[in-house]
Amino acid sequence: MNIQFVGKNVELTDALKEVTEQKLSKLEKYFEDPINGNVTFSTQRNNKTIEVTINLPGTILRAEETSDDMYASIDKSVDILERQIRKYKTRLQKRYKEGQTIRFENVLPYEREEETEDPDKPTIVRRKRFFLQPMNYEEAVLQMELLGHNFFVFRSAETEEISVIYKRKDGNYGLIEPEL
Repeated sequence: MNIQFVGKNVELTDALKEVTEQKLSKLEKYFEDPINGNVTFSTQRNNKTIEVTINLPGTILRAEETSDDMYASIDKSVDILERQIRKYKTRLQKRYKEGQTIRFENVLPYEREEETEDPDKPTIVRRKRFFLQPMNYEEAVLQMELLGHNFFVFRSAETEEISVIYKRKDGNYGLIEPEL
């Protein structure tokens, strides 16, 4: 596993990197090829946060965990990733072996907007850009669940129009499509 480490308000020690690599290495049994991942450690007050993103062919697995101990956060995030992999392993393997990947490009790092003069005026604090490849709504639901989001923007394979799928309070899904 190829891992890039980033620290925000945290000193990245060799011990912290080694423990993280060791814990994440137990996920390698689920993958045939070497995989790439990003690990971001951050500290805010007494909260230690770890954000792990694993880039797979055509999909992204992500876990974020906060606690008062960085090593506990590492353990919890690895458990979350392992549950995601086990939950979606059959679907991911089927799509990957049949050449039907979840067509989603990696999200580029966000660019911070300049400070505005009016502090009460809402500002854009995060911007994401990604390439939208056509996919059906089942693939969009899978990608949304893997990312842990409650909505997902995608290009419909049927109409080539941009659509949004979202999770409803009753546990079902909603689909927003543009009117042609």
